[in-house]
Parts: sequence; structure tokens; C-alpha cells
Amino acid sequence: MAKKIPAPLYRRLEKAARTAARASYSPYSKFSVGAAILAGSGKIYTGCNVENASFGLCNCAERTAIFTAAAAGERVVQAVVVYTPTPTATSPCGACRQVINELGPTAIVISICDSNERIETTLDLLLPHAFGPSDLK
Repeated sequence: MAKKIPAPLYRRLEKAARTAARASYSPYSKFSVGAAILAGSGKIYTGCNVENASFGLCNCAERTAIFTAAAAGERVVQAVVVYTPTPTATSPCGACRQVINELGPTAIVISICDSNERIETTLDLLLPHAFGPSDLK
């Protein structure tokens, strides 16, 4: 992969994602997810998944983190780290990929878990030929 996150920054993002997962509200799926994003400003924003009895109204950790960053005025996502307390890494769902694309079409995306397994890629590889802001011009 051409892009790399410096090790100290990656460790901060990983720790933030793991910490965010502890705040997960997932009484139905029991599947906790935490995410940390590196915004264009260099600031880290976190999010966790939040479920709802009306399942369609649930929100993923990645989107929670990005929406929090956008509400703070951020307009660029450089990297996303997603943590699940599972034996295998889980990559972002399709809806999250689309939301990441809005502010980070070439963002680094790293999925981590409780083992040494990880998925490291970029959003443009996870969501090729994405629909984005330029399609609305």
C-alpha cells in the first residue's frame, strides 16, 4: 500500500477505536464496533455503533465518527481505523464505505480485532467506481 500512517499516530488511532467500542450500544446484535478517524486537521474523532429497536435506524461506528467530525467542521477524512472485539477483522459495511467516500475517497482504511489479523487498504479499493460529489456536477 502506497500510503502509510506513522506508527505513533496509528497506535493513537487504534487505542481510540478500541476505547470507542466500549461505549457501543448494541443490545440486539451484541456486536460492538469502535471507530477512529483522522481528519484533515490532524484531529482524531471517534464513534461507536448505536442500535435501535427499529433496526433500520441503527448507526455504525464509522458513520458516527465521520458525522461527529463533520459537525465539528471537518471536511477531509485521511484515515479510518475500525475495531471489533472478534477473532477476525471486519471491514466497513457498504453504507459506511459510501459515507467515508464523501470526505475521504482515498482514505486509508484499517480494520483490527482481538487477534493480529488486520485488513489494511484504501477506500478507493474498497469502493471502486463510487458515486460521489463529482457525480452531482
